[in-house]
Amino acid sequence: MGKIVVDANKSKLSLGLRELFQYKDLFITLAYRDLRVRYAQTILGFIWAFVQPLSSLLIFTFVFNKVIKVDTGDAPYQIFAMSGMISWTYFAFVLNQSGNSIIGAQGMVKKIYFPRLIIPLSKAVVGFVDFGIAFLLMIGLMIYFQYIPSSNIIYLPIFILLTVISALAVGIWVSVLTIRYRDFQHIVPFIVQFGLYATPIGYTTSTAVDKLPKWLSIIYYLNPIAGIIDGVRWSILGTEAPNQYAYISFSIVIIIFISGLFYFKKVEKVMADIV
Repeated sequence: MGKIVVDANKSKLSLGLRELFQYKDLFITLAYRDLRVRYAQTILGFIWAFVQPLSSLLIFTFVFNKVIKVDTGDAPYQIFAMSGMISWTYFAFVLNQSGNSIIGAQGMVKKIYFPRLIIPLSKAVVGFVDFGIAFLLMIGLMIYFQYIPSSNIIYLPIFILLTVISALAVGIWVSVLTIRYRDFQHIVPFIVQFGLYATPIGYTTSTAVDKLPKWLSIIYYLNPIAGIIDGVRWSILGTEAPNQYAYISFSIVIIIFISGLFYFKKVEKVMADIV
């Protein structure tokens, strides 16, 4: 039987990431459990994973393509919108699930020791189901419209990685803040709903940003996923490259991710007492 060693001389700057690997079996078990529970006792089951992106696509097509008539260049609007939904679908899922992740696992947190970071990380793994489905839908649309992706597609993995990091960054912060301030349980769904339209998914960033003063453009790109969606769309469709403000989003992602890890580690010491 293994034993737990508490090292009093351990550096405060250490995040204990090596310890996460030692608990990889628990990590896999939690992710698998969440995946099974998600579609348990539902009539449509796994089909629900297709319903959300398709319904959002229909709404965007009606509002931004038929009513507002957003200019998407050579790309059919459906492909344009779905290229934005790829990142947003994953980001929104992790954000939603991370809020109550630790509170929902408080029985484990109070009874046994394990790196608590495993909990929000397991939610991020389950989110790849939504990401994969959105990606498959986009490929299907490209085949249907006979649309050839841009040569920039080689850069897509970079922006996918940024998507994962951004979702983890915000998810880690939300998971730990929800423990201290239970109001976040009600705030997060509102943020996701508002962010669906405040993020350049169904429209181009130039539609929103070009008409704003500089200081509002900067505030707009404080949204960590906004610049990433620009990058994904540029990679797939060859649209306008991310502008100078998009790099604000990239910087925000890194700052939130690193600070979130350290804050989580700080709160982890008293997590069992306050959860």
